[in-house]
Amino acid sequence: MTKAEPTLGGGGVARRRDTGLGARLMRPRTGGLLVLAVVICLLPLFLQNNFQYDVAIKIGFNAIVVVGLNLLIGYAGQISLGHAGFLGLGAYFSAITVTKLGWPPVLSLVLAAAVVGLLAFVVARPVLRLKGHYLAMATLGLGIIISIVLNQEAQLTGGPDGMIVDPFSVFGFTFAKAWQWYWLVGGLLFVAVWLSLNIIDSPVGRALRAVHGSEVAAEVVGVDTTRYKVLVFVVSAVFASVVGSLEAHYIMFLSPNEASFFHSVELVIMVVLGGMASTFGAVVGAAILTALPQFLTFLEDYEHLIFGLILMLVMIFLPKGIVPSLAALLKRGGDR
Repeated sequence: MTKAEPTLGGGGVARRRDTGLGARLMRPRTGGLLVLAVVICLLPLFLQNNFQYDVAIKIGFNAIVVVGLNLLIGYAGQISLGHAGFLGLGAYFSAITVTKLGWPPVLSLVLAAAVVGLLAFVVARPVLRLKGHYLAMATLGLGIIISIVLNQEAQLTGGPDGMIVDPFSVFGFTFAKAWQWYWLVGGLLFVAVWLSLNIIDSPVGRALRAVHGSEVAAEVVGVDTTRYKVLVFVVSAVFASVVGSLEAHYIMFLSPNEASFFHSVELVIMVVLGGMASTFGAVVGAAILTALPQFLTFLEDYEHLIFGLILMLVMIFLPKGIVPSLAALLKRGGDR
């Protein structure tokens, strides 16, 4: 049975707000999370070999990073073209401390996230004072600096040749099989989406949307814009660091390409393709941009041409991104 409760709207007119099960299931924090959980649980039924598991795991890794990056770009309106640098720092911190110093992988992952978060906090205040293309250039420069350091410090990182990384283990249990990694990454993706949705629905999320709309107007109503921009920058960097640490142990080999400018641009494209200011859009964008090249390999020399054409057509006909545009079309069709 549907339960409703009256609320007062403008002018004292009583309105009824549906709080039944059906209404709750239509909300992202309930229905969206339920769909995501069902997809994660049922997808292994369709994965037939290690290659398909590998693609699914990489989708999960990218989706977690993009969910964090979407908080920064989609909700706060702050562009970052160097985000892969934070992913690379988290990866190399874990790889070096575990492989060369013998630290427990979980401890290394947590400390890597703390160090990357601290670095992001330090650089965020001066960088986020900039706006528009100036901010884009500053974050691009940060990413390039990190990439250069990882390439040059060959004694620690192995330089351009990369380095071998020990497997990931927790209390003596080593993640060695693809299906084990799938459930680990799938669980972390669910937690990342849940955290993102809770941030969005909190006062922090409302402040971020105000910053995106107009920083001047937000400051006028008492929003500390600098504080919230720094906060979301740190959160998105920590998301990237955690993924970098896990990905290094999953692949068991690490090279500076993880922190390259091209990887940063790829992450931004995932946000835009799925739909900015859409958490589930970020997941969809990561899934498409990760899986699509695998399905186009049979085209050989035309793979990149067709891939680029598909992206162009999506952005032309779905300019707000896949998920927001499709949601708007469905809503429009339902109103007729």
